[in-house]
Amino acid sequence: MSEHGIISREFAEEVRAAADIVKIISGYVSLKRKGDRFWGCCPFHNEKTPSFSVKPDDGFFYCFGCHAGGNVFKFISLYENIPYYEAVARVAEELNIPLPRREQTPAQLAREKHIEELRQVNHLAEKFFHNCLTMTMYGQKGLKYFQQRGIDEKTIEEFGLGFAPDAWDKLSAAFVQRDIRPELLVESDLARQRQDGTLFDRFRNRVIIPIRDERGRVVGFGGRVIDDGHSEQAKYLNSKETILFNKRRLLFGLDKAHRCIEKEGFALVVEGYMDVISVVAAGIKNVVASLGTAFTQEQCRKLLRYAPEIYFCYDSDAAGQNAIFRAIEVAREQENAVIKVVQLPDGKDPDEFIRGHGAEEFRQVIAGAVPMVEFQLQYIVRDMYLASPESRQQAMSRILPVLAGIKSMTQKNAYVARAAQILGVAENELLAELDRKSRTGYGGYQDKGREPVRRAQRQVDDAYRQAGRAVLRAVWQEPAVLAHFASEVPVDSVPDAVQARLLQQMALFISQGEELTDVMQFAGLGDDAVEELSRALVEDAGSRDFVDFYSDCVRFLKKNYLRSQFELHRLRADQLSREGQAGYLEELELSQKIKNEMDEL
Repeated sequence: MSEHGIISREFAEEVRAAADIVKIISGYVSLKRKGDRFWGCCPFHNEKTPSFSVKPDDGFFYCFGCHAGGNVFKFISLYENIPYYEAVARVAEELNIPLPRREQTPAQLAREKHIEELRQVNHLAEKFFHNCLTMTMYGQKGLKYFQQRGIDEKTIEEFGLGFAPDAWDKLSAAFVQRDIRPELLVESDLARQRQDGTLFDRFRNRVIIPIRDERGRVVGFGGRVIDDGHSEQAKYLNSKETILFNKRRLLFGLDKAHRCIEKEGFALVVEGYMDVISVVAAGIKNVVASLGTAFTQEQCRKLLRYAPEIYFCYDSDAAGQNAIFRAIEVAREQENAVIKVVQLPDGKDPDEFIRGHGAEEFRQVIAGAVPMVEFQLQYIVRDMYLASPESRQQAMSRILPVLAGIKSMTQKNAYVARAAQILGVAENELLAELDRKSRTGYGGYQDKGREPVRRAQRQVDDAYRQAGRAVLRAVWQEPAVLAHFASEVPVDSVPDAVQARLLQQMALFISQGEELTDVMQFAGLGDDAVEELSRALVEDAGSRDFVDFYSDCVRFLKKNYLRSQFELHRLRADQLSREGQAGYLEELELSQKIKNEMDEL
């Protein structure tokens, strides 16, 4: 989303109310509950002790280290480095909340129409391929292939599988006859254009797998040859990337799998869409695949929104195991992710294993998935001859970063013992090397992290600011409190200028009958105002009764206000007396009255 115009405040509030801020932020930060809040290490600056807090009841976050604060959209905006309104649109998309339609420019309307035309072409192509498979003689070869793979009619219907006829222009000719413009077919990568302008089909003599986004809309296609041994063509052929088809963000099968992923508590990630289809046909539904690219951070975060655990189940050959190791490097950057590896025997992929051993044995293999670190240790030494000191040193240099990345001290100690056993070295030797490296640095993937977007900074804090935050928190919880506070202390006299602006804006909202629901309502006052309000709401009064604490803070601020008024009138009385002007007695009397009021507090 690139146009601010269609994101209204009302729509943003609707999305914010529907969003689970803890679930969304947990896709980026490892959070642990403490009381009514969740805490973790801030993703916006470097820290080892958690100072980042999320308060789900009020729907905001705040970091006591770098003082970043705001709602879920502000978090996404900061983390992804995108405008606020784009963050709203992104969260809405993840929640399947359609964006509101507003008055748009001709260019915007044209773009939307064009996207809708591309969607319609993909939808028609899916029907074309599916009908070719299930309703024509062309599809007999495709049906036979699927039957050999153990894929029944129910699975064919569930995934909308199809077949591309062994002809140059069956689809192109049929679509042009239906007045579908050739340029749409080319842009969708369903057809290619010769120099003379004629079209030929991109997919020919292949079984066809529609690729869908999370909302189940077809965005592209995958085609597989049906004769591995005699074809000179590539085994798999995917649509090129388009406006609709972004391989880095898509996961094949997620539209069908996400509810099962939530239910099972983990996502099973396989290499290709045929593996997904075979695994689903075997009755295992929480499975997805990346689309011809390495596993990405975007895909990882997407899965972690549904479950905290990811199981990788790639081919057991060298290429598959290398791909798992690379995927782990990506996934381990998400601190809250629990990563395991499903190890298939005999050099097989999931599809081959299921056909050879059955679904139940495959479930048992999944249940025996090994933790990420165990897989990494085995992977590093699998092709090494550890009899020589040189090879052991080489293996150790690769294992140390793995051990250093383990956060739990209990787990680290256990894996140090395991690594020492694998390497054939003493534990204390490995620990000493680990300690030395922790001081000098490791290099390699474990140091790949996000560049901090903020710095930790110590804010000047005093009793006045602390009292002001207590008032802000009280007004947020019960807006009627502001009338009481204003009767005791004029809002514009609050010592901290940011807090004074916040209270004035709150008064305006309340007078207009507007509810205080989101800290970002105050974004117009600047980031410092949003951050100060976030801090006010995340802090608490400790063991003290909050009503008593609020009363003490009001009394403290009132005394400060009266002190300033006393000084003002005393100095004015002195000035009038020195100048021999009338009115100094009234000023003196007023200053004394204020002093008496101060003494009574």
